[in-house]
Amino acid sequence: MARSVAMQFLSPQDILALYRTHGQLRYTGEPVSHLTHAWQCGQLAFFAEALPQLQLACWLHDLGHLLSDLAETPSLRGHNDRHEDLGADLLAHLWGPEVAEPVRLHVQAKRYLVSRHPGYRAKLSEDSLRSLALQGGELSPDECLAFEGTPHHKSALLLRVWDEQAKQKDWFAASRHEALAHLAELMTQVPLLHPSQAPCTAPTRHQTVLELTRA
Repeated sequence: MARSVAMQFLSPQDILALYRTHGQLRYTGEPVSHLTHAWQCGQLAFFAEALPQLQLACWLHDLGHLLSDLAETPSLRGHNDRHEDLGADLLAHLWGPEVAEPVRLHVQAKRYLVSRHPGYRAKLSEDSLRSLALQGGELSPDECLAFEGTPHHKSALLLRVWDEQAKQKDWFAASRHEALAHLAELMTQVPLLHPSQAPCTAPTRHQTVLELTRA
């Protein structure tokens, strides 16, 4: 099912519903589903004793992929879905820059690491290599300096390293329910910017996210 990007806000419940409904999707060349990848990345941040904000960013760094109408593997069709900006823009309304900006910068962080550490390219997965070319390839020296001067770039680099490590074929929670319970608990540890904000309706092409929560 395609997901529409025509939305302004998501609630935490909407995000859980997206992973519950679409988390089984995976991209060609990746050994894990979106939910497994998100859980693994969040676990790596947890084991490293990252702050809850960065743990949540790790969990949700690829949220934009689930919001795109370009289902399956857009990189195979030569398309950059700009998932980092889409996800970050929505997360900023919920939890602010500590969660949103590492997400926004994690693609730049990949390009930076490829530029500064040539051996890093060999660690990239098949889909990450395809998307790297579409995202502009390695950063120039001036672009690297600009990235280093960006707030939250250190968090983005940590996220990026865990991102590539979080593609282990046989590592997952005991169940999908348990994985989503981890995410729900983590969401309660990061204060919402607007706690009284009502859940959004966040339409998809065929049904709303709120309807998905009842599926």
